[in-house]
Amino acid sequence: MSRCDPAHRFAAAALLGLLLLLSGCDNKPQSNLPTIQMQLGNKSFTLEVADTTATRTYGLMRRDEMPSDHGMLFVFPDEVERGFWMKNTRIPLDIVFVNTSGQVVSVKQMKAYDTNTTPSDGPAMYAIELNQGAGQSAQITAGMRLKLPPGLKARD
Repeated sequence: MSRCDPAHRFAAAALLGLLLLLSGCDNKPQSNLPTIQMQLGNKSFTLEVADTTATRTYGLMRRDEMPSDHGMLFVFPDEVERGFWMKNTRIPLDIVFVNTSGQVVSVKQMKAYDTNTTPSDGPAMYAIELNQGAGQSAQITAGMRLKLPPGLKARD
């Protein structure tokens, strides 16, 4: 069988197709966002920092999973009442709204794909999304103070 034989070309094309198919199976976006370590309640979390309009808008959309000790910290340019929804977000999440002084405004649960708005119940400059149940497990409650990393601000 020569290299130009149709059977050889078919086998090579099938192998290439299989490799392309398998490379597309991992549909978790590879985030290139900076991360920080932050103590939340009684646990430490690795948080991706979303500090631009584009990264805040995309958030945790289209991910199938997130490690139990990870989350996302949304940094806004101002402190106002906030509202989040779960459009294109596949995993249920806890959301922790935090004001400029590091006080937890509220802790809520959000369902996957829910397009209803989850309100902050007070002015917040930051929001932290964690896997659903992580907030309760870490004993994060409204009114508690978190130590915010120094120099945390929106880049836009």
